[in-house]
Amino acid sequence: MKSFIFPGQGSQYIGMGKDLYDNHETARDLFERANELLGFRITDIMFGGTDEELRATRVTQPAVFLHSVAAFMVNTVEQPDMVAGHSLGEFSALVACGALSFDDALLLVRARAEAMQRACELQPGTMAAVLALPDEKVEEICQGIDDIVVAANFNCPGQVVISGTVSGIDAAVPVLKQAGAKRALKLAVGGAFHSPLMQPAADDLGKAIEATTFHQPICPIYQNVCATPQTDPEAIRRNLLAQLTSPVRWTQSVNQMIADGATEFYEFGPGDVLKNLIRKINPEVTIG
Repeated sequence: MKSFIFPGQGSQYIGMGKDLYDNHETARDLFERANELLGFRITDIMFGGTDEELRATRVTQPAVFLHSVAAFMVNTVEQPDMVAGHSLGEFSALVACGALSFDDALLLVRARAEAMQRACELQPGTMAAVLALPDEKVEEICQGIDDIVVAANFNCPGQVVISGTVSGIDAAVPVLKQAGAKRALKLAVGGAFHSPLMQPAADDLGKAIEATTFHQPICPIYQNVCATPQTDPEAIRRNLLAQLTSPVRWTQSVNQMIADGATEFYEFGPGDVLKNLIRKINPEVTIG
């Protein structure tokens, strides 16, 4: 069974998508539609802007989404048996399985980016990557810190990202190292994503999600919040909103997809981050 997967923020790079734009009419039409909907030429930044411009949240999230959906539309002739996306990538996955239209998903991604930026300004936070500790140990240590610190991304065995207040992350890092982490390194991010500090963003985004039409998907989507297959539009809607303040259960999602019959994984989007994670989760599956 074929699984289509979509990366999230952090996979972007200058020049992403230009080959699609130059060589495929379908992609070019999609990019121009995005320029129109967003009200600025995001393609100019994607193809020839600066790293600083591309890293701006209001640009990065729509850019990664746009590249991922364009790559999917250009490169697929078959329907997926299941889909999943890492954080932001869940919106691309929702387009791939037909639960959201491209226009609606792009507008939600824009709203998400703006809401997350406002939340970061209200309550500064940060994140840290933790290597070579069991997931359970990372969660236990986070719970023992007298501040807001949570496990935010379960990326693969031995790789967890934690999220919280700056003081909370600063307190957790040395404890994680003392517990045997090979590395506990603060990341260059401007917010505590997938943590309770994103509640203001969830409140803002909730209005946009409630106003958006969700359709019956053509195949199950394995959502970050629950790591289980979802086909009910209302459940998908609820899980998408909960994602902002909940951990990305990527390891659990991939394992469940494999348990449900996935044997081939195809990544659509900039880079190959998810392919590398899947090789660490289960090296026996086929990576397309």
